Amino acid sequence: MLTTNPGFERIGEENAFAVLARAGALAATGKDVINLGIGQPDFPTPENIVDAAIKAMRDGHHGYTPATGIPELREAVAADLDRRFKAQVNPDNVLIVPGGKVTMFTAILMFGEPGAEILYPDPGFPIYRSMIEYTGATPIPIPIREENGFGFSADETLGLISDKTRLIIVNSPANPCGGVTPKVEVDRLVKGLEAHPHVAVMSDEIYDQMLYDGEEHATLLAYPEIRDRLILLNGWSKTYAMTGWRLGYSVWPDKLYDNARKLAVNAWSCVNAPAQFAALEALTGPQDAVAAMGAEFDLRRKLVVDLLNDIPGVSCITPKGAFYAFPNISGTGRKAKVLASELLEGPGVATIGGPDFGTLGEGYIRLSYANSQDNIREALARIKTFLT
Repeated sequence: MLTTNPGFERIGEENAFAVLARAGALAATGKDVINLGIGQPDFPTPENIVDAAIKAMRDGHHGYTPATGIPELREAVAADLDRRFKAQVNPDNVLIVPGGKVTMFTAILMFGEPGAEILYPDPGFPIYRSMIEYTGATPIPIPIREENGFGFSADETLGLISDKTRLIIVNSPANPCGGVTPKVEVDRLVKGLEAHPHVAVMSDEIYDQMLYDGEEHATLLAYPEIRDRLILLNGWSKTYAMTGWRLGYSVWPDKLYDNARKLAVNAWSCVNAPAQFAALEALTGPQDAVAAMGAEFDLRRKLVVDLLNDIPGVSCITPKGAFYAFPNISGTGRKAKVLASELLEGPGVATIGGPDFGTLGEGYIRLSYANSQDNIREALARIKTFLT
């Protein structure tokens, strides 16, 4: 009888991909489906980035690269972080990885083991909890509340730390809620961590360039007092519409970097070579497309919030970041996952039930406004008709 690692019995999934598959299956039968479920920009990758990958292939970049990434890309990441945040990063602390999830996997695997505790956002990206449970560590949810604008509370987070806590995961701007934690809360969290030198922090900042209403990103890189235990997660997928390129980067403290490098050698050898040259062009080339996508997302954000708040039983605060709305549907009298299923199977609108992001997601559904304004209008009209 075959026996596998019991961790695989605990591992979860990301239900957005299951909804995407079901939406595709329904569409294949001829059903008209509007997908507001998947968190993926609907824009093409900017042409200059695509051209850079093609040029790299034609120039013969077909072989292995260093496991940590090509030096010029790591240097470009460091320069970009310095340009945007005045945060000095040594390129030797940058690790190029095949997607943002890889940094989550590496960091959680590094600190997770039976007897350890790892704090993570709830509602939050479902892979956080999935990987924590896989390692045998105990997942401790950090409540992400609507009354806090879907940002974390520093005091509440610090109050969850114990002598078993090994890692805290924070995410701002946040998936699934679109919340942005104010800098004053980030300041308070960092100050409170002085009393807990045994706790590392992984800051998921993948949406750091998707901010609205004058919000500024409070990167944890700006706090030198925790740089020796901070892991930064970022990448190209959202900002540059490069989800399928599978490109991410992380910044590690000196004492953890070599462990991450060794895992890279063991797991994926190196990141696709031409894709790294595309990422280099993304950081060093024109940024007009980033600004244009951001402006369009802002228009869609305002549209989706207005339309959601016009539906009886539904209310939605205005998200300050990312491209998600997280409306409160408790007034409809329906459970969130039931409603999400009904909307897909009935009027053909794909959304994600809030409990797929954690127990505190009950009473909410997630809508991605990474879709056209026309599709958003039609989708919300269908939802309103269905509920009324």
